[in-house]
Amino acid sequence: MIEKQVPNLAEAIDGIRSGATILVSGFGDAGSPVELLEALLDTDVKELTIVANNAGSGNRGLASLLREGRVRKIICSYPRSKGSVWFERRYLANEVALEVVPQGTLSERIRAAGAGIGGFFTTTGVGTDLAAGKETRMIEGREYLLEMPLFGDVALIKAQRADRWGNLVYHAAGRNYGPTMAAAAALTVAQVNEIVPLGSIDPETVVTPGILVDRVIKITAAKT
Repeated sequence: MIEKQVPNLAEAIDGIRSGATILVSGFGDAGSPVELLEALLDTDVKELTIVANNAGSGNRGLASLLREGRVRKIICSYPRSKGSVWFERRYLANEVALEVVPQGTLSERIRAAGAGIGGFFTTTGVGTDLAAGKETRMIEGREYLLEMPLFGDVALIKAQRADRWGNLVYHAAGRNYGPTMAAAAALTVAQVNEIVPLGSIDPETVVTPGILVDRVIKITAAKT
């Protein structure tokens, strides 16, 4: 019998170690695993590398990890956004490193990791500071940069619905990075709004199959 559901946040994040690279889903608030991120504050985990669309905002979720000094590096597309106070404070104090990656490149690097692709060439970033130190190649008269896959030790993602086997369905824009991150990490933990009986999810609507998910936790208060 396959059972992916765990009863509490402590079990959901068990085994995450200091120094880990964590892939974090979400585009703004949509699809952000806020409760899973904040559960890390109840551990001694630190020196994290976070891969996400942005660097958090306000005081919740990713921002709370920055506030408490648990993050050593951010890899993201939008480090500065409305309310990104804690990232800005840590960055200006040289307390967190930053790697900016164009959004499409970030998404493809994560997808490449999950798909077993060793790297890919893109024109994005050619001729800019983002090209520094990267291999280039001329392909049919255009210059391309070689970008490498981006793996995670852990993926913390949010979905709308799951069954106990870990099959996931997302809600609208909450889908964003979840499916690719689930495939690109050694350990994938999903927080969901509801867990339904086996057979309740039409197989044709499953976006992330349970084989890619290690743990599922229901967060009653999570917003859609």
